[in-house]
Amino acid sequence: MIRNIRIGSRGSKLSLWQANLVKSEIEKHFPLIQVTLKTIQTEGDRDQISPLTQIGGKGVFTKTIEKALIDDTIDLAIHSLKDLPSEMTDSLQLGAVLKRGEVADVFIGLEESDFHKLPHGATIASDSIRRRAQILAIRPDIKFTDLRGNIETRLNKLHQFRYDGIIMAEAAIVRLNLKEVNYYRFTLDEMLPAVAQGAIGAQVRKQDQHLQPILNILNDPDSFRCVSAERAFLRRLDSGCQFPVAAYGEIEDDKLKLQGLVASMDGQTILKDTITGSASEAESIGKTLAEKLIDQGALQLLQEVQN
Repeated sequence: MIRNIRIGSRGSKLSLWQANLVKSEIEKHFPLIQVTLKTIQTEGDRDQISPLTQIGGKGVFTKTIEKALIDDTIDLAIHSLKDLPSEMTDSLQLGAVLKRGEVADVFIGLEESDFHKLPHGATIASDSIRRRAQILAIRPDIKFTDLRGNIETRLNKLHQFRYDGIIMAEAAIVRLNLKEVNYYRFTLDEMLPAVAQGAIGAQVRKQDQHLQPILNILNDPDSFRCVSAERAFLRRLDSGCQFPVAAYGEIEDDKLKLQGLVASMDGQTILKDTITGSASEAESIGKTLAEKLIDQGALQLLQEVQN
């Protein structure tokens, strides 16, 4: 009989929104279980100035939380799943993926809310190489500057430093109910999202089989399959969030359609392909799509980014 569940999460407003969503779902279905939240400061939270590539890239928002899970100071680690590296410690696993939210990237302008109406040479703030590369493919005249910090900090910096605009995930704006923020939503043809963007993941210790009833309640099977395909795609490319790699899976009539992209830093080379297969073979679909892009030169492109 489970009596207590300890949830670990970052302390930002968005992270706590996600953790509290999980807490409320558990309490709704298991009213006798006491659920407590533990906020954990990650490396990415401590340093909100340096580019992600300088402070480690992979896992800067998740490693400290994973350590708490390994050390048994929490039972569930709740992540924005796009931050969780596609490979994890052998003792841990992705136990559940909640129903996925909005996946799109959006442009928030200081004065012009339509990305396509920005003046020549406009400056956009973004720390994401994936976003930069895809924007340069559309508008090679755009200039970039780094942008770190939580959602509120990024919006404040937009006005403080008078950038022409910033780019964020739509899911963050919707979840924090920022109704006063006007934005342009990029189409999937314009900008493919980060792997698992818009998804919330619950990470657990493999040995904790007693948590399976809780994970079953939290998990949305279609979201789990789509995210699994995307993460398998990323894992085969041996890449992380600091590289220009994107993927998005969607399921219709038990068929999983997966789009994947690898780009050069300057956006002048875009490798993009799509495959469809049985939703039950999600990981295989992800690996197969990665192989297709590797045959087109994806690993060479990623090597250039590393150098």
